[in-house]
Amino acid sequence: MPKLSLVVPVYKVQGYLPECLDSVLGQDCTDFEIIAVDDCSPDESGAILDEYAKRDSRIHVIHLTENVGLGRARNAGLEKATGDYVLFLDSDDTLSDGALSAIRDRLEATDHPEILVFDYARTYWDGRVRPNLRADLLKEEGPDVFSLTERPQLLDLLQIVWNKAYRRDFVTRTGLTFPPGYYEDAPWTFCSMISAERIAVLDRVCVRYRQRREGGNILKTVSRKHFEVFDQYRRVFDYLDAHEELARWRGPLFRKMVDHYLTVLERPGRLPQNARAEFFHRAAADYRARVPKGFTRPGGGRGHKYAMLERDAYTTMVSALAAVKLRQRVRTRTRTALNRSKRSAMGAFYQSQLRLPLDENLVLFSAYWSRSVSCNPAAIDAELARQAPHMRRVWAVRAENAAQVPKGVRVVRVGSREYWAALARAKYLVNNVNFADAVVKREGQIHVQTHHGTPLKTMGLDQQKYPASTDMNFEKLLERCDRWDYSVSSNRFSSVIWERVYPCSYTTLETGYPRNDVLVNATSEDVRSARAALGLADGAKAFLYMPTHREYQPGFTPPLDLARFADELGPDVTLLVRGHYFYGSSPHTAELRRTGRIVDVSGHAKVEDLYLAADALITDYSSAMFDYAVLDRPVISYVPDWDVYSAVRGTYFDLLQEPPGAVATSQAELLRLLASGDYDSRETTERRDAFRRRFCEFDDGHAAERVVRRVFLGDETPLPFVPFDERPHAPTPAQALELVERA
Repeated sequence: MPKLSLVVPVYKVQGYLPECLDSVLGQDCTDFEIIAVDDCSPDESGAILDEYAKRDSRIHVIHLTENVGLGRARNAGLEKATGDYVLFLDSDDTLSDGALSAIRDRLEATDHPEILVFDYARTYWDGRVRPNLRADLLKEEGPDVFSLTERPQLLDLLQIVWNKAYRRDFVTRTGLTFPPGYYEDAPWTFCSMISAERIAVLDRVCVRYRQRREGGNILKTVSRKHFEVFDQYRRVFDYLDAHEELARWRGPLFRKMVDHYLTVLERPGRLPQNARAEFFHRAAADYRARVPKGFTRPGGGRGHKYAMLERDAYTTMVSALAAVKLRQRVRTRTRTALNRSKRSAMGAFYQSQLRLPLDENLVLFSAYWSRSVSCNPAAIDAELARQAPHMRRVWAVRAENAAQVPKGVRVVRVGSREYWAALARAKYLVNNVNFADAVVKREGQIHVQTHHGTPLKTMGLDQQKYPASTDMNFEKLLERCDRWDYSVSSNRFSSVIWERVYPCSYTTLETGYPRNDVLVNATSEDVRSARAALGLADGAKAFLYMPTHREYQPGFTPPLDLARFADELGPDVTLLVRGHYFYGSSPHTAELRRTGRIVDVSGHAKVEDLYLAADALITDYSSAMFDYAVLDRPVISYVPDWDVYSAVRGTYFDLLQEPPGAVATSQAELLRLLASGDYDSRETTERRDAFRRRFCEFDDGHAAERVVRRVFLGDETPLPFVPFDERPHAPTPAQALELVERA
């Protein structure tokens, strides 16, 4: 049997669950088991648990068939625990390094107490860490082991279950279980602490208590469920009634009860407005029914609130709370003035447009900071034209890029009156990046964030950990993300990351990437047309080279000697080069370009056409690898600076260990792979198949249709995915040529 059993209830935490589990599995103490309880979670949390369990036998997963809530999920895990001690860890929190070793050592040093209380710290999205304000109560002073009678001030700690280790035989002996409902920690915590004869403390932060920016916290949920706090304290006092030997705790627990009721009343965002009077009267009834004989109210303002409950003086309490709100309004006056100033800076015209009704049939698209008509927004635009031709579709484009817009596309130039009018009045705004800070999200407007790639490199809040993004304003970033209503995802891998690094209240649409529909549905004629447009001869081999940029470099030079590379590949191979910069100053390189051996496609409007034309892709850290994999053609990862890039920019997986195909870390190695044909072998095909199943799981050719049906047509009936092994994809150039010759 393990020393420690960690019970981890799981519900809608796919963005945080891997970090939670990793924090446990990475502990230097290995004598533990994890009992993970999937509380019928509607996201991918259950699948994540199963994946971890396959890799580590210490993880035991329970999949509940219905959602039962936090307390009952903990009970289900508790029943399966076999360790000497039981700990509870919420699935969005993490253990600090060395926490389990410290807990184990303290348990042994104090001769195995019934309860060990340890410290925690609150962690925030912006990297702040706030210590427990009552950490002083955990100072290891006096006897190592004691009862609560000797240190009653421990009741002033936050009534939580996950900052303690409980000896399992103590839990069994006392019959402790978690009740259903909100505030389920209160009965467990109070009843266990007053029942224990041997308690010890550990003055060390063992749990990092995540303060989510959005969601995941019942304390920020307006609901009548907060009335369940009355049931929880009924259970506490029922326990006292059943244990006369614990009668001395009535006074302290009465005080905890009243303080808790007042907290629910005073904190905004908990009780519905029309339920506040009812809650107060019920709290007052509990007060009068349970007040101990000889009870002395606390002094000061708190004592006045006790007195109002005792008299059931709701009107007086409302007046007191109104005074508190007035003080809060005074404190926010400066912030309000600042916001007004910001709105004023947007311009009188934009403000006037914001006062006009929304245009229910107007859609504004933008892509890559309004530089082009492309990517996922363009694919959604095309599908919308087919399914909802009554909607007017407009693109925001910078003036310097307007000449590149395809014919027939309606454009508003960024900064113009038409642009601000469209931003203010369009019902739908679709972008693959964020709109500018000055854009106001109107009530009733729908913002669709399509993203523009599956992330290998760290994104959003994860960038805070790496030096390449030290100048980013993450607070502003999240304010922009707050405008999203929908976030489009091409795979569950991305969904998990987006929800964690952009913690805002949007709905994730797991549809596949609309821009990749063409890679599934293109015909042999589409492939031949794409090649002909680039001047590629039938039968000629074409490699598409797409290196990404490095934020830590002031400029970018492809880490490849293009001239030498073309020479060694020979005259029958064309290199299509698409990058942020293209160096072509040498006469030899210019000659290669003139003869067609090197084709600069950096300015090509549709990257999807380049994918269709190429026999294989050579890239490094670009998200192009995830899209090109849809075609099931060879992908070569040329990563000569992997160690630097992964350390400075940060990545979500090791590309050297999980590549989409062949890997080269030097130009000589890359040339050998291409010349020998080893880039397209049985081994690389197996790697590509695993990669495609992981990252192309939703790309079945109907992504744009799914987005249009859900967002614009209001159809929430899911469109089934074509089974992975039954999906078509565009023919290779060789297959396209063969089909033509047969015809």
